[in-house]
Amino acid sequence: MKLIKARKIYLRGLSALLFVLLAGQAQADYEAGLLAAQNGDYETALQEFTVAAEEGLVVAQYNLAILYFSGRGVEQNFDEAFRWTVAAAEQGHTQAQFNLGALYYQGQGTRRDRETALEWYIKAGNADYTPAQYNIGEMYFHGDGIDKDLIRAHAWISRALENQHETAAGLLEEIEDDMSESQLRDARRMLARLKIGQG
Repeated sequence: MKLIKARKIYLRGLSALLFVLLAGQAQADYEAGLLAAQNGDYETALQEFTVAAEEGLVVAQYNLAILYFSGRGVEQNFDEAFRWTVAAAEQGHTQAQFNLGALYYQGQGTRRDRETALEWYIKAGNADYTPAQYNIGEMYFHGDGIDKDLIRAHAWISRALENQHETAAGLLEEIEDDMSESQLRDARRMLARLKIGQG
């Protein structure tokens, strides 16, 4: 009985050690890729990022997607950029979530889908990523592939403005010109909800 219990403990410990070693190797591969990219050797960066990305390292997945999108070290490939952006976004990488929204918005590597773009922008915006907040507000203001909603547009653009987005003030003025006092009050309430993550 004690031998079986000891064996289970040993196997759990061995599994944990292998996990740590593999994670450490993925990180080492990523760092080698980062160094190669900083030195302009994008082909080596691609190889190293690929190994680390396949091990599930989110920053490697994100950077690999960027290489495929930009065509550095590899022929430009929007399908692969999309694939690796999805992998990183699903792990909660905020910039990848924003980029995935942009890929859906433009229809690069996937079908053009404004509603799905908005969903990914909202994930990034809720993580306080300012460019996503701006894009959300702009989409709601123009009714770009979604229903026009001045209240949501105002709330999201206000959030982007609070986070120092360069052009948010001008767009906010445009939105306010089209709003009633009642809509402005509703937008301010929505902004308060956005600030506590309930938007």
